[in-house]
Amino acid sequence: QAPLVESGGGSVQAGGSLRLSCTTSGNMFTRGCMGWFRQDPGKEREGVARVDRDNGTSYEDSVKGRFTASINNAKNTLYLQMNNLKPEDTAMYYCAATWIYSNCHTRGPDGFPHWGRGTQVTVSS
Repeated sequence: QAPLVESGGGSVQAGGSLRLSCTTSGNMFTRGCMGWFRQDPGKEREGVARVDRDNGTSYEDSVKGRFTASINNAKNTLYLQMNNLKPEDTAMYYCAATWIYSNCHTRGPDGFPHWGRGTQVTVSS
């Protein structure tokens, strides 16, 4: 099991940008499906973006046009570039991964067996 480690969270004002990173020691990112999820206390974990091994991406409607997910395979790193951040984007952000490529862009949280510990993003108005 390859551990996932997120970084890059922080506090910004509305309209600002952050780039989250997720690294792994294995080559899961080159073979499977990866996702970015977020969760506020008391709420369900929701999918933000998914990236497959071919760098195909899909996004939750509220972040389309503002967030971009990508992979740097040489660095075993998954990114989430977040622009024009809004207070409602405030949450703990998690990266997740699975070796299974199929149905990548329709997978919910239960479809990802490997998770990082999360990085907090706080957006003030």
